[in-house]
Amino acid sequence: MELTKAQRKRFASLSTNKGRRELGLFTAEGTKCVLEAVGAFEVDTILTTADWLAEHSEALPTGAPVTEVRRADLIEISSLSTPPDVIAVYRIPDNNFSAPKPSELSIALDRIQDPGNLGTIIRIASWMGISDVYCSTDTVDVYNPKVVQATMGAIARVRVHYVDLPALLADATSCGTAVYGTFLDGKDIYETPLTPGGIVVMGNEGNGISEAVSRHIDRRLFIPSYPPGQPAIESLNVSVATAITIAEFRRRQYNH
Repeated sequence: MELTKAQRKRFASLSTNKGRRELGLFTAEGTKCVLEAVGAFEVDTILTTADWLAEHSEALPTGAPVTEVRRADLIEISSLSTPPDVIAVYRIPDNNFSAPKPSELSIALDRIQDPGNLGTIIRIASWMGISDVYCSTDTVDVYNPKVVQATMGAIARVRVHYVDLPALLADATSCGTAVYGTFLDGKDIYETPLTPGGIVVMGNEGNGISEAVSRHIDRRLFIPSYPPGQPAIESLNVSVATAITIAEFRRRQYNH
């Protein structure tokens, strides 16, 4: 079927934060993202070509609302440079806040702006067995289509919370939770004792961790470059730094 002008406008509005919040909906694009998330979120509708549906209909939940559309409609709605053959529209779930537990490892993000970085960090969290990511309120929206795409389906397995980050960290330290952060003047991560649980704070792409957040970090870490003493780039991409940091926590936890 051909979508009406009103339908196309409605779905296209989900590319903006305002549109997503007003309608309470977000999109996932492409076969992997759609099928990974289809069991984790309430489906509003699945927009797809007849060919895609013929190949993947058995992977969809029974009774899932599916609308066959023209490829031209998907092109108009999609946020990707190469539009997929399927776009799922999901309802944004209610935020069931889960406070950090001292015995579990979690990630906190301070003012992350790049959708690809946030999506990749969520994917890293899923791979590393981390259930909760805590974001400052000025971090990019987790339901931004580019974030969802970058998670490659991991958005269905990781809870993302938007919080007053300094207040969250203050509460965590008062409960005895270890709070780590990465800094250029921190201690070598490979020579510093690490606890199995705690919160690992990662900062903004250009400015790092803000002063308001850093005052609640009691364990400052540094990722050294190699070979030691050789000139290196000024800093690592935040998603790369997150992967290296969390991998070292997990290596210590499970190899000792």
